[in-house]
Amino acid sequence: MTGQLVFDPLLPWSAIAVLGGLSALGVMLALWRGLRGWPLRFFAGVVLVAALAQPSFQEEDRAPLSDIVLMLVDKSASQRLAGRLQTTEDAAATLAARLEARPNTEVRRIEVGDGDGDTGTQLMTALSAAMAEEPRGRIAGVFVLSDGRLHDLDRAPNLPAPMQLLLTGREQDWDRRLVVSNAPAFAILGEPVTLTLRIDDDGAAPRAVQAPLEIEIDGGEAQSFTIPVGEDVELPIELPHGGLNVIRFSTPEAAGELTDRNNAALVQINGVRDRLRVLLVSGEPHAGGRTWRNLLKSDSSVDLVHFTILRPPEKQDGVPVSELSLIAFPTRELFLEKIDDFDLIIFDRYKRRGILPSIYLDNVRNYVETGGAVLVAAGPDFASADSIYRSPLADILPAEPTARIIDEGFRPKVTDLGQRHPVTAGLAGAETWGRWLRQVEVEPGDGEVLMSGVDDKPLLILDRVGEGRVALLASDQAWLWSRGYEGGGPQLDLLRRLAHWMMKEPDLEEEALWAEASGQSMRIIRRTLEDSVGTVTITKPDGTTEEVSLSEVSPGRFEALYEGPEIGLYRLVEGDEMAVIGLGPAAPKEFEQTIASGEALEPAVDALRGGVLRLEDGLPSIRAVAVGRPAAGRGWIGITPREAYQTMDVRQIPLLPAWLTLLLASAFIIGAWLREGRR
Repeated sequence: MTGQLVFDPLLPWSAIAVLGGLSALGVMLALWRGLRGWPLRFFAGVVLVAALAQPSFQEEDRAPLSDIVLMLVDKSASQRLAGRLQTTEDAAATLAARLEARPNTEVRRIEVGDGDGDTGTQLMTALSAAMAEEPRGRIAGVFVLSDGRLHDLDRAPNLPAPMQLLLTGREQDWDRRLVVSNAPAFAILGEPVTLTLRIDDDGAAPRAVQAPLEIEIDGGEAQSFTIPVGEDVELPIELPHGGLNVIRFSTPEAAGELTDRNNAALVQINGVRDRLRVLLVSGEPHAGGRTWRNLLKSDSSVDLVHFTILRPPEKQDGVPVSELSLIAFPTRELFLEKIDDFDLIIFDRYKRRGILPSIYLDNVRNYVETGGAVLVAAGPDFASADSIYRSPLADILPAEPTARIIDEGFRPKVTDLGQRHPVTAGLAGAETWGRWLRQVEVEPGDGEVLMSGVDDKPLLILDRVGEGRVALLASDQAWLWSRGYEGGGPQLDLLRRLAHWMMKEPDLEEEALWAEASGQSMRIIRRTLEDSVGTVTITKPDGTTEEVSLSEVSPGRFEALYEGPEIGLYRLVEGDEMAVIGLGPAAPKEFEQTIASGEALEPAVDALRGGVLRLEDGLPSIRAVAVGRPAAGRGWIGITPREAYQTMDVRQIPLLPAWLTLLLASAFIIGAWLREGRR
């Protein structure tokens, strides 16, 4: 039970002060005039002013509350190195026992693991949450058992008591880490991209001038280099293929270092072509020629060279050659000297007129077999005696004309195989497409028929020849869709996909396996022309394998979701298809810095005069210290007793009840009057 004097004024304190001042002036006036009752006047004023303040004696029944010590135990990934976690557990158990043995003391243990995703150690977030659940007036200290590597220092709360950091790890610890500081998301094929990387030795590392470096691209054979330690190294790399390239940099684990988890880094770069070079040869002016030209010119990644044969050799109109402004067709330069510079050659309604000798067309055939691409957009000329099929190109074209031209309206449709092929898959709404008005009848060879026309006759046929690709569109009426005839159709999507498939864009490969990563999970995608696929064999970063079954989500597309158990490089294999994918960040945040250090927490610790002590020096003793005094020293740490309590009951006894105030004031006033009246 405790007691204290309290006031409950009837008027504001400023008004009471004014009244007190007036009373004092009256007493001083009486003293100056020599009135003998001035002391009685003084006491009367004191009684009246005190009555306005209403003093009371307050008694409280208090129940003492225990002090609370918050103990944060770091169990993040970096704490699992070199026996730190066991050291932390032993120290936490001993400290908790010592604290609980102290009178009037409780311990709140908070375990902090890895943050969500790659957010690292969220020590301050956990401390803020724990403090929100406890009264600040009872917190006597904060003990942090950690390696000091936290990643949310900006969320440090305002502490009511000293913080003590008990540091795990040893002073002789050292670690080697590899950091890739500059890696673009995209790079141009055929041009080197420069990556900046660095190998650092942290802690009490043995002196090393150089360290080995290994580089793997898409899980292939590693290439070995030696680079200096502690210096930025710029490394030029040329991507081997378009699409996603997964590059793994690593340095072997050195003897005595803490961990090899930060000895590797994954970089994923998309390879893109600088410019796609297309040669478009139109045999004669027609409406479809503008469609091809507009399509290819609208793509900023395409360099188009377009020739339209306006004046064939057999044309004789008497105009002197010197007066013609037409450009001569540079056949030798295009088809002999620079043919390999093009990614795609399109013959649009082209027929043999003696402009391209057989030796040039034979060179085109060789160009395809060695990796080039040829697309033939056939018109009536393809069924004639001058057809381009009646040339060395017959060996590579996917269909043979029957010499029949079908001049009737028909609605193009996608075949069953076309529903699975990336060029035509997903072209929905065939029933609403506009009609085409002409088709060349052909007999397909080994090619794949993706679209059909009149009486299900082949309309779009694709084939692979040697290392290259060929395609035949057995109609010159695709331009009707671009004009919106009878509602039009997906002409832009169809022709763009067709052109990019010819140029071997990875996104349009009909047989493909790839994965899309999101954090620690990935979506495995298998595209195929077959009706079913086998299981995907996943090789994890630690070398173990796992089988995953895929489910068909659309024609020719099979998918599965997989949760990766750890960060690193995963290899996927299904049949003849293989892919690699990196899960997680290039370097896990928990292993960016592994040497135990109290540097990050020093500002928060020093704010209330706490301390940073290493557990390898022994467990410190615990002392009680006053607020504002040093809370840590050699071999000891302190807590600040809060002496908090809970008020159970409150009683107030007025010191000047109304009757007593009236009696005293009246007595002093009457006494002063009588004393001064006699005089």
